Amino acid sequence: MATKGAFICVRVEQKLKEEAEELFSSFGITVEDAINIFLNKVVMVGGLPFEVKIPKYNAETIEALKESEDIISGKIPDESLSVEDFVKKMNSK
Repeated sequence: MATKGAFICVRVEQKLKEEAEELFSSFGITVEDAINIFLNKVVMVGGLPFEVKIPKYNAETIEALKESEDIISGKIPDESLSVEDFVKKMNSK
């Protein structure tokens, strides 16, 4: 096995680092081990070992996302419903 001598320094959010460390620990590996696994896989497949794409949403989904952002920001009022009232409203359409 080759001696490891190269260093890679990466800045990540503290919370992300802690969550990754906890997950990798459950596998019995370190973040350094995980990075080495990732880099080996990149070399083996000749690129990223997962699909990278920008999701495309239909107009209805885009409108729903905008509406949820407007509710969260307070631009439109939150009309929370009970489950029963929600079902009634959906069935009346």
